[in-house]
Amino acid sequence: MTLKIAVDPESGTAPYEQLRTQISELARSGALPVGHRLPTVRGFAEELGLAANTVAKAYRTLEADGVIETRGRNGTFIAAAGDAAERNAGAAAREYAEHAQRLGMSRARALELAQDAVRAVYAG
Repeated sequence: MTLKIAVDPESGTAPYEQLRTQISELARSGALPVGHRLPTVRGFAEELGLAANTVAKAYRTLEADGVIETRGRNGTFIAAAGDAAERNAGAAAREYAEHAQRLGMSRARALELAQDAVRAVYAG
């Protein structure tokens, strides 16, 4: 299976983020099935015309998000945890809520700030 990834050097979005987003979407949609082996960092970098560090940064972020897993010398694969991203987002939301409460913020104000942050991120 060939990955259909395109990185636009003219985009205002960093190349590693373009790569991360596309792999994440392909994994979430099932176009990249669980257990699918991803190209090596060097090989993928050459294929895409990117620096190896750019691909490595995208892979590190995807691994932290639970989208992929590295199995040492065996390679990098799409992870089995299908809802890892939702678990991570839920944990981050809970951490935010607890922090806002510790600061003495009202529930309504904490929700307002969270909604503003989501709007700002998703509008961009």
